[in-house]
Amino acid sequence: MKLYSWNVNGFRAVLNKGFWDWFHQADADVVGLQEIKATPDQLADQDRQASGYLDYWNPSRTKKGYSGVACFSKVLPLDVTLELPDERFHGEGRVIRLEFPDFHFFNIYFPNGQMSLERLDYKLGFYDAFLEHAQDLRRSKPVVVCGDFNTAHKEIDLKNPKANAETSGFLPIERAWIDSFIAAGYVDTFRMYTDQPDQYTWWTYRYGARSRNAGWRIDYFFVSEELKPAVRRAWIEPEVQGSDHCPVGLELEL
Repeated sequence: MKLYSWNVNGFRAVLNKGFWDWFHQADADVVGLQEIKATPDQLADQDRQASGYLDYWNPSRTKKGYSGVACFSKVLPLDVTLELPDERFHGEGRVIRLEFPDFHFFNIYFPNGQMSLERLDYKLGFYDAFLEHAQDLRRSKPVVVCGDFNTAHKEIDLKNPKANAETSGFLPIERAWIDSFIAAGYVDTFRMYTDQPDQYTWWTYRYGARSRNAGWRIDYFFVSEELKPAVRRAWIEPEVQGSDHCPVGLELEL
C-alpha cells in the first residue's frame, strides 16, 4: 500500500503547478494533503475529484484561505472523522482520520507556534490531545500518522540548528514532545532507511533557500511500532516543485 503526504501550501495554487501530473504519476493508494487553504465549493469538479479515488475534505471553519486538509483514497474507509475528540482544537481544519481494516490513518496539519506564546501553547496542547487520541485508537489497531508536524526533531533535520535554537519549530520543548511520541511507541519511518544529513521537506521562499538546500525536515510518516515490520520503503521527493514543501511517501506491505 503506497501512501503520500504533501503540504501543498494552497491547493488552488498547486493546481497550476503540475499537481495532477504528480498525483497520477505517484499512483498512490492514499494521499493526504495539508494547508489546502480552500473549501470544496471553491473548486471545479475536475479539481476536487480524481478518477478512481474517494475524496475527503476538512477546510478551516474559523478563517477562509487558512489551514485545511484533504485526502484522496482508492480504498473505501471503514470510518472517517474530521476532528480530535478535544473540542478546544476544533474548527481549524487540521485532521482527517480514515480507518482501514489494518490501521488508522491520520492526515494532520499540526499548528505552527511561531506567531505567539499563546499559539505555541495551542500547538503543544494539540500535540498532547492527538497523542492521547492515537493511543486510545491504537488499542484496536495500529496507527499511521502523516503530515506537517511543524517541528524538526534533531539537528540533522535542519540546515542551521544553532541559528534556530530559539525559533518555534526547533525549540527544546517541541523536540522533547517528538521524543515522547517516539518513546510512546511510534517510529519515524524515514529514519529507518537513512541517517544522512541534508534531507529536508520544507524550504522558506526567501533567500534562495531551496536552491541552496537550506531546509527543514518537518513533514513525516510515523507508524506505531507494531506496524514497523510492514514498512517496505519511506522517502521524500525534494525534486517535486509547486509548494514550499515537498511530498513524502511510505510503502507498507500488509
